[in-house]
Amino acid sequence: MAGALLVAGTTSDAGKSVLVAGLCRWLARSGVRVAPFKAQNMSNNSFVTLDGGEIGRAQALQAHACGVEPSVRFNPVLLKPGSDRSSQVVVLGKPVGTVSALSYRERKAELFDVVLSSLASLRSEYDVVVCEGAGSPTEINLRATDIANMGLARAAGLPVIVVGDIDRGGVFAHLFGTVALLDPADQALISGFVINKFRGDPALLEPGLRQLRGLTGRDVLGVLPWREELWLDAEDSLSYAADGVVGRPSEPVGAEWLRVAVVRLPRISNATDVEALACEPGVSVRFVTSPAGLADADLVVLPGSKSTVADLAWLRSRGLADAVVAHARRGRPVMGICGGFQMLGRVIVDDVESGSGEAPGLGLLDVEVEFAPEKTLGRPSGHAFGHPATGYEIHHGRVRRNAESPLVTTADGTGEGAVSGPVLGTHWHGLLENDAVRRQALRWAADLAGRSFTPGEVSFAETRAAQVDLLADLVADHLDTRALRALIDDGAPAGLPFLPPGSP
Repeated sequence: MAGALLVAGTTSDAGKSVLVAGLCRWLARSGVRVAPFKAQNMSNNSFVTLDGGEIGRAQALQAHACGVEPSVRFNPVLLKPGSDRSSQVVVLGKPVGTVSALSYRERKAELFDVVLSSLASLRSEYDVVVCEGAGSPTEINLRATDIANMGLARAAGLPVIVVGDIDRGGVFAHLFGTVALLDPADQALISGFVINKFRGDPALLEPGLRQLRGLTGRDVLGVLPWREELWLDAEDSLSYAADGVVGRPSEPVGAEWLRVAVVRLPRISNATDVEALACEPGVSVRFVTSPAGLADADLVVLPGSKSTVADLAWLRSRGLADAVVAHARRGRPVMGICGGFQMLGRVIVDDVESGSGEAPGLGLLDVEVEFAPEKTLGRPSGHAFGHPATGYEIHHGRVRRNAESPLVTTADGTGEGAVSGPVLGTHWHGLLENDAVRRQALRWAADLAGRSFTPGEVSFAETRAAQVDLLADLVADHLDTRALRALIDDGAPAGLPFLPPGSP
């Protein structure tokens, strides 16, 4: 059976996803057949596999790092929050219902069988499987029903390394406490630590690393430095900069910047759609939550949403709906993606997601949308702005009437999306990752906004590949790769000490 390793984190956003991507790329570059695995992901950032299944977008990135096509086995259980108390459950790529936090616990036993079967299948096919945990492995209130962290590690005999984000502060307490609150059998699998996002001279850390080794009996396998250019494919929109800026804006090619305001909806989904814009020189992309954030914007983007009708109501309650309409009425560009596209229409009929029935849209496109029980999942292709295009679709809403010109002509000759003056919308995620389409869309927006703007020659695919290669370089240069291979091949070392108090 293939070797395997579980990467856990002291907190959400500690760096689990990117470390797994880096480990996968490092192994793949060494000729190892490697696959990623996340038993259970909770995210509204998702991707569609070639066979029409939905998985977490982070696992799609990790598959790219491995050089393999994304598979539903890489993320057998995906939770997509629709509110603070309920989530849609996606199992092996297909939605199977909506659950509350309490009712979900009752389903975990059957889901664990799916998880273990998927992992066993991957381990029979690949040389190595690099697993990613969820949240923290020391959420002791949830340990009894855990299927993604120590529950998985125990069932599959996985060695575990714990990554902590030093940029947040308190990393030594986080790492020590993560081990000390676990029971003896769980602690026996915690095999080492990785410190992430360190800025400064590593020599300053050495006294703390020595003490942590002495206190826990476990090695720090390396310290990964902070690298500002690592920002693509954020796991959720809260991972972006505190000021809402997406990416690292570079100077424009032409005379002026193009300013893009993306409305950060409460249940935003696939926020990564706008990252391709942020890769372009001279494009400043920022998430906003108030009308003031649109005041100096050239292009306004309404992104996807897991709760379209509820997020549209929020848009109105914050005064953002009026601001978006006023922006378009002035002839300035507005773009809607998936749920954002649905909001731009005249009517949304939703007896599925929200159960609210008919709700008025913003009326900027002569489009009507009705939600269907079955989700549309696909990887379509066609042409947009006169250029070849691919994308992926994840939505319950279906266009029942469209009196506008289509934005996309699909491969079968049908129209998709809509364009009317300064307003356009599409159900396709990933459309802006097509370089020629993105550049033409930016020219369209700049012309309407009256900006003297020239797109660059950025290849989004090459930009993403470079970031994944950088992650692999950081693993190779800053982690004890020999120790990592030993853990993958041989499992957790015997005789690791127990740290009190533990749990009974």
